[in-house]
Amino acid sequence: MIAAIGSGHSRLLNYSSARDCRNTIECLTSLGARFQIEPRAILVEGVGLDGLRQAPSPLDAGNSGSTMRMLSGILAGQPLTTIIDGDESLRQRPMRRIIDPLVRMGATIAARDGRFAPLTISGGGLHGIEYSPPVASAQVKSAVLLAGLFAKGTTTIIEQTPTRDHTEIMLSQCEAQLTIERADAGTRISVSSGTTLRALGDYTVAGDISSAAFFLVAGLIVPEARIQLNHIGMNPSRRALIDVLQLMGGSVEVRNARSAHGEQVADLVVVSSSLAGEVSLSGPIIANLIDEIPILAIAATQMEGRFAVREAGELRVKESDRIRSIVANLRLMGVELEEFEDGFQFEGPQRLTGAHLSSFGDHRIAMAFTVAGLVGRGATVIADADAAAVSLPEFFELLRQSGASISTS
Repeated sequence: MIAAIGSGHSRLLNYSSARDCRNTIECLTSLGARFQIEPRAILVEGVGLDGLRQAPSPLDAGNSGSTMRMLSGILAGQPLTTIIDGDESLRQRPMRRIIDPLVRMGATIAARDGRFAPLTISGGGLHGIEYSPPVASAQVKSAVLLAGLFAKGTTTIIEQTPTRDHTEIMLSQCEAQLTIERADAGTRISVSSGTTLRALGDYTVAGDISSAAFFLVAGLIVPEARIQLNHIGMNPSRRALIDVLQLMGGSVEVRNARSAHGEQVADLVVVSSSLAGEVSLSGPIIANLIDEIPILAIAATQMEGRFAVREAGELRVKESDRIRSIVANLRLMGVELEEFEDGFQFEGPQRLTGAHLSSFGDHRIAMAFTVAGLVGRGATVIADADAAAVSLPEFFELLRQSGASISTS
């Protein structure tokens, strides 16, 4: 998105083939951005902040909440009226959290029942605001900051709970007028309009730690396993996963730590480990672990000790109700656990038994329970497993290459 509204040419290396990313490209192409797809790279000819055009038809974000929420920030700054929609799952995800600040900035947004997609966004004429999101969300923060690029004056996000800061880092790399002030009362992140965004040039995308998580856990819980993953993003707002796996007793080695394009990256090596500990996840860490909780739950079934997740109600409004999805599938595999409105807990280790499971149309549930099946007794069958393609189409093939016995149909 940032390359598309930048000025100049960007070449994005190691670009993800995820369905979500493909939907982003298709939405931006409809708005007049220009892309050329090469093996392992995307060439982007930036159209500048004022170069997007009226889309000939509604934009389709598919299953991607990040596409819909962040692109809405850009659309709010355009003197256009645009409809953006998604699949049935995305239509159930809350959008009021971005609608409210963008309307306060001057956009006009119509939504189904006032809070669900499809969204009709009439943009342009924005003004800066100060906004403290009621929900800790990097997507909301990013939507407001991206809208702030087009707004008169300064737009400030006041963040009480730190969330992923990839957008801030990339805006800084593109020489946006961005300032960050940290204080006990919260972090103030401000962006001002009036400048162009410099193109990213040759930019190597770091491996996504949320996708790496499935291979890290597989390497820890499958006997005699060893897996090395190279050039993985180690942004401090994301590495809580590594800290928790190490707290569980997992052998996770961070090698060759370095900086690339303002982001911290490293190579990761995991080996099969005897897991043990008392792990209780709640509070600020949840915002930085929200996508990894399904696979952490699988790791915890093999850990001696108590595992608890609380204050994670946001899981109920992801691609599926992930609390219910995790609990239902674990119970089918023989795990005894307690479900709460905002989380779940159980004692480990517990033997997993192969079962017929559902992905609930959720890519992270599909991948997490595939890993569970690697240590389950007997065969595990996951319906609608192709949901994994939303974020990692190569997932099953990569597991097969690592020695897993997996068949797909």
